[in-house]
Amino acid sequence: MRAKLFVMAGGGTGGHVIPGIAVARELRRMGHEVLFVGTGRGVENKLVPAAGFRLEKIRVGGMKNLGLVTRLASAWRLVAETMEQVVKFGEWEPAAVFSMGGYVAGPPVLAALLRGVPLVVMEPNAIPGATNRYVARWVTRALINFEETARYFPAGRTELTGVPVREEFFQSPVRPEGGGIRILITGGSQGSRTLNEAARAAWPLFRGSEMWIRIVHQTGTAMYEQIAAEFAKTGLAGEVVPFITDMPAAFAEADLVVCRSGAGTVSELAAAGKPSILIPFPFAADNHQLRNAEAFVRAGAAVLSLDREWTGEKFFETVRALASDRSKLDSMGESARKLAHAGAARRAAEILVEISEVR
Repeated sequence: MRAKLFVMAGGGTGGHVIPGIAVARELRRMGHEVLFVGTGRGVENKLVPAAGFRLEKIRVGGMKNLGLVTRLASAWRLVAETMEQVVKFGEWEPAAVFSMGGYVAGPPVLAALLRGVPLVVMEPNAIPGATNRYVARWVTRALINFEETARYFPAGRTELTGVPVREEFFQSPVRPEGGGIRILITGGSQGSRTLNEAARAAWPLFRGSEMWIRIVHQTGTAMYEQIAAEFAKTGLAGEVVPFITDMPAAFAEADLVVCRSGAGTVSELAAAGKPSILIPFPFAADNHQLRNAEAFVRAGAAVLSLDREWTGEKFFETVRALASDRSKLDSMGESARKLAHAGAARRAAEILVEISEVR
């Protein structure tokens, strides 16, 4: 089969880049070439070259929750970069474009539509982001993570593939019963002030109870030193770290995960089959973290608490209730695993190749 070039569009956050890299690796294993389009300031600037792929840099900015002058400047930059991408598509002749959404994906996605290049979008959230909603009617195929997302795209053009997740998460063993409860707290690589403060306020409550608990807490760098020093004085079992490099291993050791509900995180929870307490980031675009969390709650896989409600007392009471009913935790874990989708990256790569051949 002749090698083809595929363009990966998206950047800014790990959720827009890491799944794209997973798909790109599958395409490379199949003998094809891959080119990423992103910015010089997003995480793609480090992750994409480190993965061995070329990054074509563009200059674009978001337009939500910004002043009029900034929005106008961003709109002009979007038009200019789109026209530049149209020209470059003529040089590259991509077989198809794969988009993870986000404003960074705007220029290459619009260029694909203008050039008649097949467009595959991956929508990891229960409700599509702005970019994917705008182009929904023109996509060749939409790969979704939740069944309910299909209604936002034309009938017959969606496939429930899930979000590409590292294979190690699927290998997470089921922990045996007994021995108390082990909790993993993570607000993402940057940490979460809400989760950090609630955990700190809950320590005296856990200390004063008869519950055996072990805590592993990823704080992010900003609050690490202060929280680590205070935790060391509590006498509670566990550790506080600024960043966890081996998250699949941390998931494997946990009986319960307390975290945000971004698409990548909930996909990892599903792959590992872990029960969770989800505290959605309240300022996420289109409130998509809340929708993701609600989908997990409907499936019986998680407990939901709003950011403004997540206090030390709420943390303690929720954990105590779950720890007293081990069958509930087990049921939540089983329900989470039913939401997992193995082989998502491979299937996405296969779809890209299939639609390029039809073209």
